[in-house]
Amino acid sequence: MAKVAFLGLGVMGFPMAGHLAKSGHDVTVWNRSGAKSELWVSAYDGAAASSPANAIAGAEFVLMCLGDDPDVASVFAQFEPRIGPGTIIIDHTTASAGLARTLFEKSRERGADFLDAPISGGQAGAENGQLTIMCGGTETSFKQAEPIMDAYGKRMTLIGESGAGQLAKSVNQICIAGILQGLAEGLHFADLAGLDIERVISAISGGAAQSWQMENRWETMSKDEYEHGFAVDWMRKDLRIALETARENGASLPITAMVDQYYADVQAMGGQRWDTSSLLARMGRGQK
Repeated sequence: MAKVAFLGLGVMGFPMAGHLAKSGHDVTVWNRSGAKSELWVSAYDGAAASSPANAIAGAEFVLMCLGDDPDVASVFAQFEPRIGPGTIIIDHTTASAGLARTLFEKSRERGADFLDAPISGGQAGAENGQLTIMCGGTETSFKQAEPIMDAYGKRMTLIGESGAGQLAKSVNQICIAGILQGLAEGLHFADLAGLDIERVISAISGGAAQSWQMENRWETMSKDEYEHGFAVDWMRKDLRIALETARENGASLPITAMVDQYYADVQAMGGQRWDTSSLLARMGRGQK
C-alpha cells in the first residue's frame, strides 16, 4: 500500500479519495474548504492537511482533482518546493495539454514524474469506482500509477506522451456534446410529433442510434430532470479548452462550437448546475 496525498474534494475527488482509503492506502487529503476535508475524515480513514505542501509531505503519489488551469497551477506552485525525487503526480483535473506539459517538465526537474490523467464517468462513476482515465506521460510512471488508479478506475489507458491525456479528454467531450444535442433534438421531435417516447426509444435503442446517453438519459430528459452531477458550467470549461486547442491545431469543430453556445443558453436559463443532458431544456419541450 502507498502513502497518497489527494488534493481537491469536489463531487469527483471526495469519493475517489474514499476509494483509495478503503483500498488500504495511507491517504492525506486537502481541500480549499477545510470543512470538506473534515467531512471526508469523518467518513473515511485518513488525515486532513492544512495546506497542499503539508499534504504531500512524504507522499509517494500526489493526486489532484481540481477545477481549471489556474487552480492546478496555483496548487502545484504551493507544493512544488516539497516535491521529492521519485514522487509521481497524477492530475485528474480536466485542464489544458499545455499546462500538463509545463508541469511535467517542472516535476522532472525535481526528479519526480507527472501524469495528466483526466477522468470520464461523472459523479456516479466516481462514487462506484468505475471511471475511465485517459493518461499522458511516460510508460514507467503510468505502470507505477496503475495500482493507485485501480481503486476508482475501471479503464486506464496511456494515450501517449505528456499532454495526450488532456487531448483525449477533449475528444471525449467533443463526442459527448454532439451526441447529446442529437438526442435532445430527437426527443424534441418525438414530443412534438405526439409519439410515445418510451416506445420510440425501445424501438431505436437497439440499432445504429444507440448510445450510452440514450440508454441512461432519455427518461430523465423526458421528465426535465437534470441532476446527474456533471454541471453545464464544467462542460463549457471543457469545451472552451477543446475549442482553444482546435484554433491552435487547425481542427474544424463547428458542431462543438454550436453546442457550446447552446450550453450558454442553458446557463442563461439558470441551468449552470444542471447536468449536460439539459440541452433539451432550451428547446421548449411541448411548445408548438
